[in-house]
Amino acid sequence: MSSIVDALYELKYNPFEYGQYLASFYTHMDESESNLLLAQLVIPMCSHPIYSHKLQNSNKRSSIWSVFDDRTKLYDLQERIDGFQSLTEQCIQYCLINDWLSVNEQRLSLVKFDGVDSTFISQKSAEKLGRLFSGYSVVEIYEFLGVKPR
Repeated sequence: MSSIVDALYELKYNPFEYGQYLASFYTHMDESESNLLLAQLVIPMCSHPIYSHKLQNSNKRSSIWSVFDDRTKLYDLQERIDGFQSLTEQCIQYCLINDWLSVNEQRLSLVKFDGVDSTFISQKSAEKLGRLFSGYSVVEIYEFLGVKPR
C-alpha cells in the first residue's frame, strides 16, 4: 500500500511540475544577495492550501504583511520546508539543465538565464511571491515567516 502512496506523491510533487514554480519565482524577483536560500520557500508557500490562493489574488499594492496577515496559518511551514527539501533541490537542477535559471556564484543567487527564451509555463502564485519578496533581504523574510533555512 505504501508504494501506491509513494507513487501518487511523486506524481503530484515532481520536479517537472514544480520547476516552473521556481523559474517563475526567480524571473520576477529582483536579484539579491544569497537569494538561493529563498528557493526552499517557493514550493511550500505556493502549494500551501490557503496561501497559494491568497498569492494568486494579491495585487501590486500587496505586501508580505497583507498577504501573510495571519501567520498562525503557517504553523506547519518549517515542516513543509523540510519535507520539500529534496524536491526543491531536484527542481533547481531541472531549471539549470533547461536553461531557465543560472547561478551567480559571487552573490550566491539564482537569476533568470539570459540566453535562450524560456519555454516554461509561468505560475502566477510563484510570480507574485517573487514580487512580494523583492526588496527584502533573505534574513528579513525568514525572520518575518518565523522559520529557519536548512
